[in-house]
Amino acid sequence: MSTKPIGIFDSGAGGLSIWKEVNTLLPMESTIYISDSKYAPYGTKGRKAILERSIINTEILLNKGAKIVVVACNTATTNAISFLREKYNVPFIGIEPAIKPAALNTKTNCIGILATQGTLSSSLFHETSQRYTKELNVVEQVGDGIVELIEAGALFSAEMEQLLKTYLSPMLEANMDCLVLGCTHYHFLKPILEKILPKNIKIIDSGPAVAKQTKAVLQNHNLLAESTQEGEHAFFTNGSKEVISRLMNWDKSMVQKLD
Repeated sequence: MSTKPIGIFDSGAGGLSIWKEVNTLLPMESTIYISDSKYAPYGTKGRKAILERSIINTEILLNKGAKIVVVACNTATTNAISFLREKYNVPFIGIEPAIKPAALNTKTNCIGILATQGTLSSSLFHETSQRYTKELNVVEQVGDGIVELIEAGALFSAEMEQLLKTYLSPMLEANMDCLVLGCTHYHFLKPILEKILPKNIKIIDSGPAVAKQTKAVLQNHNLLAESTQEGEHAFFTNGSKEVISRLMNWDKSMVQKLD
C-alpha cells in the first residue's frame, strides 16, 4: 500500500494549491489529481449534487489505486466527507477554512472570511466558526464569480480585481487584519490580494495545515512511501487543460483529459 499514490480531487484547478503543499512536504509520494472543472463551482450546487460528484471522483481515484483521498475542496469537505468516510475503507483528509489561526493572530478582533455559499452555509463551518470566534467580529463574504473567472482563465483580469475590491470593502471598513481564504481556488488570488490590501493584513489559507495532516495520517496508517526517489504524478481534468497549465506554469502535455 505504501507505494500507491495519494489521491486528490477538487471541483476544478483550485485544489492544485493543496497538491503543491503536499508535494513540497512529501516529495517521495506519488499523486493522482482530479480537476472536476466541468461541474465547477460546487459552491453554488445543492448537497445532493456535491455528494454525487464527490462519490464519482473518489471512485475514480480508488480505481486508479489511491491509498488515501484528499478532498481538496472546502465545499465538498463540508457537504460530503462524513459520508465518504463511512462508505469507503481508506483515510480521507478534508479542508476547512483556517478560522482558528486567524482568530489567534488577529490584533483588531476582526477577521474576514471569503468563501463559497456552500461552505459558509454548512453546519461544519458554523461549528468551527462558533468555536473560535465568539469574541470576534467576523465579516463573511460569498465569493460569487471568483471560481468561474479562475476556471475561465481570467485570474489576472480587471474584472477579477474589481470583484475582489467590492468583496473586500466591507471587511476593510470593519478593520479586518486577517483574511481567511475559504476555498482552495482562492490561493491563486494571493498576488492580486497582496497588491490591493494594506500590508498589515495577514492572508491565511489551509494548504500547509492540510499537507501536515496528510503526512500525519499516512504515518498513523503506516502508508508513508519508503522510496528514495521522488514520486510520480498524474493530473486529470474533464475541463480545460489550458487552465491548469496556465495556473501552474506547466506544459499542457502534463495534464490528461478525463472522460
